[in-house]
Amino acid sequence: MAGNPSPLPTTVPPPQSATAVAASPAARAFFARLYDGAKDGLSQRRPWAELADRNQLAKPESFAEATGRIRKNWTYFRVNYVILLAAVLAISLVAHPGSLIILALLLSGWIFLYLFRSEPLVLFGRTYTDREVLGGMTLFTVIVLFLTSVGSLLISALMFGVAIICAHASFRVPEDLFLDEQEPTVGFLSFLGAPASVVATQA
Repeated sequence: MAGNPSPLPTTVPPPQSATAVAASPAARAFFARLYDGAKDGLSQRRPWAELADRNQLAKPESFAEATGRIRKNWTYFRVNYVILLAAVLAISLVAHPGSLIILALLLSGWIFLYLFRSEPLVLFGRTYTDREVLGGMTLFTVIVLFLTSVGSLLISALMFGVAIICAHASFRVPEDLFLDEQEPTVGFLSFLGAPASVVATQA
């Protein structure tokens, strides 16, 4: 008579994909700083009615006056101008879905390789260092941007947005604006660098 069969194991190992997909501490810190930077930047936004006040529009008398207006208006309305530039880029990408998909895939690759990857990258049995991954992604990004329509679309949208901003800033009379030269420049890109207090302390 044959012996009783051994019982089947009841412990199921956790799936490996859960660990790979989970956000790393670096990813959580990055998105936290991104959120704080956007929140701080939006808090400095000026009223749109003040930006679009037609009573404050006047033709500049000279090129020097136009450049002076651009400098002062950029200092005062810089957050509004950045939002306007981002809106122009967004509209351009939405109007070209193919470029939007390519850019989204490219951005997803950067986010995955540098925020959600907790182990060395292994392809075809070879382990790649962080420097090799950075070089490969940089080269791939340059190829995608300049050998497809994405690069020309982004450059055209940026030039169009900058032209709109310069035109408005050169015609907007800044005499009624209260400029604070000591106001720290924090905003959407502050998550890329050290906090403003740290920079001020080291200066």
